[in-house]
Amino acid sequence: MSDPIAVKAPRSLTSRMGLDKAKTQKWIFLILAIVPPFGGYLLFTLFPNVLSVYYALLDWDGLKEPEFVGLKNFVTALQDEYVWRALRHNLIFMLTVPALVVLISLVLAYLVTYKTYRENKLLKILFFFPNVLSIVVVALLWAFIYDGTYGLLNGALGLLGIDLKNFYWLGSENTALWALIPPWVWGGVGLYVIIFVNAMTAIPKSLYESAILEGAGHMTRLFKITLPLIMPVVRVSVLFLVVSTLKTFELILIMTNGGPSGSTDVIGLYMFNLAFGKEYINYGYASSVGMILFVILVTAKLLMDKFLPNRGVEY
Repeated sequence: MSDPIAVKAPRSLTSRMGLDKAKTQKWIFLILAIVPPFGGYLLFTLFPNVLSVYYALLDWDGLKEPEFVGLKNFVTALQDEYVWRALRHNLIFMLTVPALVVLISLVLAYLVTYKTYRENKLLKILFFFPNVLSIVVVALLWAFIYDGTYGLLNGALGLLGIDLKNFYWLGSENTALWALIPPWVWGGVGLYVIIFVNAMTAIPKSLYESAILEGAGHMTRLFKITLPLIMPVVRVSVLFLVVSTLKTFELILIMTNGGPSGSTDVIGLYMFNLAFGKEYINYGYASSVGMILFVILVTAKLLMDKFLPNRGVEY
């Protein structure tokens, strides 16, 4: 009895089945790769933001029955002197912190990239070290530096012959706000040094060689060659820093909690205390303040898009 003849599928059918299988695997991969992060974004970012718009129309402390008040919370927020005081402090941080962080980071990144120091690798680690520390550690460290009795700052000034008699820098309305800027800058410089170093290493060295032959100094090369070429990176860095100065409040919460007498209060901290404070809680009013902050952030982004160059110079 002869063996049955094996029936082979046509080659076109086999190739089509292979393509269908590859397409199915591709869609499975895309679903597994996209659905979890997109679902997390919808659940933990988009949905709470949309819900906060609804909360902004309510008078609600989280316990009693919510009362719909329409735009009353927004009207109250625009007339609230504490909101405007907090926004004024945010404006001070927005004008000082990004400028200082970007300028210091540019200079340090330029020196690390184009100066042949043997300690360059160690310097990069030292510059980045503050970013490894948590915001709590940074806040406590600088609170100790500003301490009136045992603080390093008063001790250093004492060695220079300046006796401040146990002056506590975070306890005075005249100095507390400005004392928050150095830890903010110190904690942010390291990250942007690394970012700018990576951007500068992509610039052709022939440009600097030509500039050196023409007698250009380091500052001239930095601001005439390096900065124009990495301007898109600088622009994104400034955007991130501006947004952080408007949103961040953890450092201030730990170091001063908005004091003394509200002299360091910012809009994020004020909103946090409205929603989770000990004396007064109103989720609806806090959400309306958050909506005002959102409008300010969008406005700041649009202004930066208009006035900051979007493209670098090409040589």
